[in-house]
Amino acid sequence: MVFSEIEFPEMRAELIEHIQSLSDTEYQHMGWINNRYPPGIEYDEFKSVIHFLYDDTVLAENVEADIGVILKSKEESDAVKALIREIDVLIDLYGVNRKDGEYMSKPEWENIVCIAKEACLVFGILNVVSPDPNIRREQRNK
Repeated sequence: MVFSEIEFPEMRAELIEHIQSLSDTEYQHMGWINNRYPPGIEYDEFKSVIHFLYDDTVLAENVEADIGVILKSKEESDAVKALIREIDVLIDLYGVNRKDGEYMSKPEWENIVCIAKEACLVFGILNVVSPDPNIRREQRNK
């Protein structure tokens, strides 16, 4: 089942931005480690992703509950569930108080990036490596 309308499109846009940032190691190094952001982005970090997935939404608890709310389909739900599962592995192994660069240096990080790229494809994000917020904005409106 695919929903053409969703209840919270702004939250969907934020989810897509987080998925895209997880898929893009160049963006992560530039922003999360070096604090150099492209125009239009004032601040970003891995903890922002964690807070969104685990605190601001029910995605980490019951991703299927967000179909029709911020997700359009079971395929999107499955993609987000796979991504959360990999993030859970990272957090279970290393805790929640590491710096972004520390997480990114762990072997499990490569799995997160790979699954985030797959999720980008499910969400219809064509350019999964662009940190350009204008491209992000165009893609999330699709």
